[in-house]
Amino acid sequence: MISAEAAVAAAVSIAVRHGVRVTEPVILKDSFNLRVHLRPAPIVARVPTVTALGRLRPVEALAREVAVVSYLASRGAPVVPPSDLLPPGPFERDGYAVSFWSYAEHDPGARPDAAVAGRLLAELHDALRGYPGGLPYLGPALDETAHLLDRLGPMPGAGAETLAELRDDLGRVTAELSAMDGPTQALHGDAHPGNLLATPAGWRWIDFEETCAGSAGWDLACLRGTRRLDGRAALRAYGADPDGAELRPFLRARRLQGALWMLAKARGFPGEAAQAGAALDRWRQGMKG
Repeated sequence: MISAEAAVAAAVSIAVRHGVRVTEPVILKDSFNLRVHLRPAPIVARVPTVTALGRLRPVEALAREVAVVSYLASRGAPVVPPSDLLPPGPFERDGYAVSFWSYAEHDPGARPDAAVAGRLLAELHDALRGYPGGLPYLGPALDETAHLLDRLGPMPGAGAETLAELRDDLGRVTAELSAMDGPTQALHGDAHPGNLLATPAGWRWIDFEETCAGSAGWDLACLRGTRRLDGRAALRAYGADPDGAELRPFLRARRLQGALWMLAKARGFPGEAAQAGAALDRWRQGMKG
C-alpha cells in the first residue's frame, strides 16, 4: 500500500541528511506522484507513487528526467530546474525513489490557451533536438504500458475479459509503433497543459519523468488528447495537422495508456473509479474509430 506519510518522511530524511532545514513539509499534489514543498526551503521533492507501478525501476525514470531538464535549463529553456541546494538525485530511501527540484511560485489554477500551448511545445521540441543522451524509444507508450498491464489484476470495472482486450490492443499498438520509421528526437513524454506552470517569469514546463525518444507525434497526441483545452487548435498553433493520418497510431496508444494508468490510480484511490471507467470508455470508443 502506498503511504503518503512514508513518502514524505523519506524525502525529508534525505534532505535533512544533506543539510536542508525542513520544518513544514507541505504536500502540493498527491496523484500519480507525490510533490512535497520542503518548507521553508525552496525545494520540491518528487516521489513516484502510483507511477511506480508502471516502472521496473522508478529511479531510472527520475534520473532521465533530471538529465533532460538539466540540459534544457543550461540552454535557457522554460523549465523548472532541479534544485541547486542539494544534489537533485534521484535517491532511494525506504522503498521510495526521490528527486529534488527548485520551488517555483506559480498560479496553480492557471492553464495556457490552445495557441500558447501549441507554441510552447514547438519551442520545447526545438530545444530538445540537441539532447545528446540516450532515451528509451517511446517508453511511456511501450515499455511502461506493458509493465503496468503485467502488474494490474482484475478489479471492479475491469475484469479478466477487459484486461485481455487491453493486452490484445497493446500488441497491436506495439507492432504499429515499433514498425515506424522517420525522424526521432528527445520528447517531453507527457506534453499536456497540466504540465505547464504559470510563474511570474512566464510559463514553465515540468514533469519530464516520461521523457523518451521518438516521433514528435507522441507529444502531439498527448496535447491533442487533452480535455483542458482545444487540442486541435493547439496542434494547429504548433504547426501540425490535428487530423492527419500519421497522428492516429499515437492517439490510439495514448488512449490505451490513459486507460491503464487510470485503472492503476483507482487501485490506490478508490474515489477515482468513475474516472477510470470514463478512460476505458474513451479507449473503447477509439478502438471503433
